[in-house]
Amino acid sequence: MFTGIVTGVGTVVERIAREGAVEFVVRAPEYAAALEDGESVAVDGVCFTVTGRDAASFIFTAVLTTLDRTTFGELEAGRRVNLERALRAGDPLGGHMVQGHVDGVGEVTALEHHGETVLVWIKLPPDIAALTVPRGSLAVDGVSLTVASLEGEVAEIALIPYTWTHTSLDRLEIGDRVNLEADLIGKYVERLLTPYAGGEPGA
Repeated sequence: MFTGIVTGVGTVVERIAREGAVEFVVRAPEYAAALEDGESVAVDGVCFTVTGRDAASFIFTAVLTTLDRTTFGELEAGRRVNLERALRAGDPLGGHMVQGHVDGVGEVTALEHHGETVLVWIKLPPDIAALTVPRGSLAVDGVSLTVASLEGEVAEIALIPYTWTHTSLDRLEIGDRVNLEADLIGKYVERLLTPYAGGEPGA
């Protein structure tokens, strides 16, 4: 379990094709040294298992399902990525409950700078839009963010200066694809109410 509060930013330095998977090496000095083999880490919002590390880098493997469902299928060396270690009992829940299980990929459709605030509009897949509410929570590349407004399937999000400068979201440009995880509570509410509505989840 994570909270969507990014605790570090790393850089993908190597992408190694394996049979049915891709191994990634992320350089994150002062971050990697604290990790342990087998530990769960959210990388751009996706929960991965650390399979190797040294003082400056760590390794994880993305299987085909993850590559197809997230932006990791197109992730190349040189990209900066958001990092968050798993929540421990007693840690503050600074964002919202995030599992690191990406529900889909969105696309940045507009981006505007207003002083120190950056407004970003993201086109959501229909099933994620159905679970998103104005002033609710949405994880974007692993960052817990508040939805400022929702017009159809497009969510407007305001990024404060701290988020813009302390995460990898400062790289965003129109047309970029981002990993999205809908609010966990919304997903369970939908699942529980669907039988009484006579439909299918996400409909």
